[in-house]
Amino acid sequence: INMVHDFPRIWHEPSDETGVPSSPQPASTVLLVRNHSHHDEVEVLLIERALSTNFGGAFVFPGGTVAVEDHAPSFNKMSNGPNDSDASTVLGIENGGLGYWVACIRECFEEAGILLAHRNSPGDPPNREDGDIQRFSNYRNKLNQREPIFENMCVEESLVLDTNRLAYLSHWITPKTERKRYTTRFFVAAVPEDQEAVHDGAEAVHSLWIRPEEALRQQKMGKLPMIMPTIANLRQICGFSSTDTLLQEKFAIDPKSIPAIEPKLFKKAGKWVGLLPGEPGYDKH
Repeated sequence: INMVHDFPRIWHEPSDETGVPSSPQPASTVLLVRNHSHHDEVEVLLIERALSTNFGGAFVFPGGTVAVEDHAPSFNKMSNGPNDSDASTVLGIENGGLGYWVACIRECFEEAGILLAHRNSPGDPPNREDGDIQRFSNYRNKLNQREPIFENMCVEESLVLDTNRLAYLSHWITPKTERKRYTTRFFVAAVPEDQEAVHDGAEAVHSLWIRPEEALRQQKMGKLPMIMPTIANLRQICGFSSTDTLLQEKFAIDPKSIPAIEPKLFKKAGKWVGLLPGEPGYDKH
């Protein structure tokens, strides 16, 4: 994937001069998909990161760092998908796996206003009455101000997190040349039909629903700046006629077959070049 022409327009921090790479922080990201209203096609939500943030100016999927509170034991009871042990097995780690699913749902709510959760039964929306909307808006504002209230919100509102909606898609590790590094798990989930995505206006300054094929076309033309993982994950969801067929295929993938991908970035003739594992020259850098 040639990334050279996007990098100058995306704000990022190269690592310091010591040459010792920072250790990657656990992070979660979700590709929210929906059926196109008129065609047998799928659309995905992209949000533009504020210039003041890491990778500012880039179009990405909602996501962020896995927080300590995402590992609260109560989420084992308050979610309908894998428990921590099974989630950890899926990700190939010893423990703490469920925290990635929880972080995914929390970040999705913070950045896009979509809450993958239900009240009493699947299909029962979390905010169905007028008063709910204001209350959930207040929760979201507090979360965006970094208040660790997500667990409390779930308890107070009797929510069950729809972790079973998240299909594990890929695993990317930030190159060693970046100052801030992440070990990010990407998931894909269909957006609930009764919810509208609204970007937060702070970290995310713009959002759009777009067919993945069109997003890649615009990226090639230089209209949608993206980083490597975004491009690669968009390619994974092209060519599907519905979110059902897309998710069916992704849920069927053996998690053990999903590799950890760590790109290598370096400057060549004054320009940034990115290589992926298996590409010629990768092992030399």
